[in-house]
Amino acid sequence: MKQSERTLRDIQNEVDAYISQFKEGYFSPLAMTARLTEELGELAREINHYYGEKPKKSSEEEKTIEQEIGDMLFVLTCLANSLDVDLTDAHDRVMHKFYTRDKDRWTKIDQKGEHSE
Repeated sequence: MKQSERTLRDIQNEVDAYISQFKEGYFSPLAMTARLTEELGELAREINHYYGEKPKKSSEEEKTIEQEIGDMLFVLTCLANSLDVDLTDAHDRVMHKFYTRDKDRWTKIDQKGEHSE
């Protein structure tokens, strides 16, 4: 299977196999929430350097937005695994909400690529 063809379940299984090799196992949900917040801050910093008005100092380590999103995905996957949350089910629930409750919330683009009136 190509890396790009993995499902969320595959990713959850891979992370679980990695974490399961250590006696410490998963951190507590509170600790992982703190880590997720930390990673979000690092992502925000990278976005600010790339899109904002604050250029990176020449002495700062080069990181990418992709790396920071990957870090967030890893920690979020750890959190989901530790709480027995299936990320595919969680995604499906959120999309159902958007398709139903929020279906008319945003201005849709019509078939010709123009905004509907």
